Amino acid sequence: MQDRDKLYIDGAWVPSTGPGSIDVVNATTEEVMGRVPDGTPEDVDRAATAACRAFATWSETAVEERAKYLQKLQEGLNARMQDIAETVTGEVGMPMVFSQMIQAGLPAMVMGSYVDIVNQFPFEEQIGNSLVVREPLGVVGCITPWNYPLHQIVAKVAPAIGAGCTVVLKPSEVAPLNAFILAEIVDDAGLPPGVFNLVSGTGPVVGEAMVTHPGVDMVSFTGSTRAGKRVAELATETVKKVTLELGGKSPFIILPDAPVEDAVKAGVGSCFLNSGQTCIAWTRMLVPRDKQDEIVSAVKEVAETYTVGDPTDPNNRLGPLISDTQRERVRNYINKGIQEGAELVTGGPDAPEGLDTGYFVKPTVFKNVRNDMTIAQEEIFGPVLSIIPYDDEDDAVRIANDTIYGLHAGVFGGDQERATQVARRIQAGQVDINGQNFNPMAPFGGYKQSGHGRELGKYGLEEYLETKSLQMS
Repeated sequence: MQDRDKLYIDGAWVPSTGPGSIDVVNATTEEVMGRVPDGTPEDVDRAATAACRAFATWSETAVEERAKYLQKLQEGLNARMQDIAETVTGEVGMPMVFSQMIQAGLPAMVMGSYVDIVNQFPFEEQIGNSLVVREPLGVVGCITPWNYPLHQIVAKVAPAIGAGCTVVLKPSEVAPLNAFILAEIVDDAGLPPGVFNLVSGTGPVVGEAMVTHPGVDMVSFTGSTRAGKRVAELATETVKKVTLELGGKSPFIILPDAPVEDAVKAGVGSCFLNSGQTCIAWTRMLVPRDKQDEIVSAVKEVAETYTVGDPTDPNNRLGPLISDTQRERVRNYINKGIQEGAELVTGGPDAPEGLDTGYFVKPTVFKNVRNDMTIAQEEIFGPVLSIIPYDDEDDAVRIANDTIYGLHAGVFGGDQERATQVARRIQAGQVDINGQNFNPMAPFGGYKQSGHGRELGKYGLEEYLETKSLQMS
């Protein structure tokens, strides 16, 4: 049991001004694995005030000094990697082997990447008689999701403090325990008081207090499109800068000349990663109509190798969903797909056999899906793959772009140049070609209702900087 009874504000562990707490439930056992304070607007005010006070000096700290702190934070994350992986596996349900690599390994990698990025970034540039300077923007409110909780936190906190900003963090109330581990690492690293502040709580209370607080200059939000719209609406009251990384319904186009086995493995792997609870998951597999039967057969074979069960068992490839609410949501979508006429290939809405405890869902595949069906248009956030046939390349691109989202996509083909040409036509912030790996140095973010702004690499750092020009003689 991880009981956290204090918040981290102004460099110290302090009690919340409210009496409430939030239970954190293990997604596999359905038992309470920890508790965190149910923060209040007064807690947000204390944290924002501390962050404002700290900004005056932290923003003037030498770049090299900020980079040294980032290095200490990376070392702290590396030292706690197993602790982080076990915590996130409990909170979210990702199998341990993947938690070690992704939920614990990726945040440490991203934190370390900003050591070099900050040291090498051109904070000043001469343009004619103007000296253009990039200055830290101010106090940043970071609101983060539960699916890759620590990675999403570090993707905001690292560039923000590296830029010279100060931070107030509200982690997801569903998976907050990992954020408290980061706060311990921050404390051990000796980061000056007020530079990093942690207030746990719910979105309607702590999140909205943060977004409307006059001392918060910017909000960086990752979550659902519905919640992102609310954040953007509230932020207009104080004309804050807002970056949003929201939903996705990512297409994966298998071109006619693609090697079917390789393409299918890549496509199913993306869709089912983290039990489908991934904003960039390729949940729409677009296939040539005359090859649909061959590809469906291959997909069924691969999908049925994804064993579901206890994420601490290395033999299992899919853990549970995050909560009972999410499980019911996914089951409802599966039923909706059946009702609307999509053909079930494997899986379905029933609980996996022998798994009466835990929020488990069968990995599910539909074929002959039309792109106007609910399961092809709405983000399900579960292990549900829709296979959609297309007639030709233009039709594939049309279907790929026929969505309110534009976060991610994939293209797989035998000819790299042709696959790249197709990728250029897709309206998405990132497109993987022939199963290439995620690049934590490349800009990450979306088109359309997948949000605006970018994270990771130098592009992520730039979001936390303001631009000033000094006209000089």
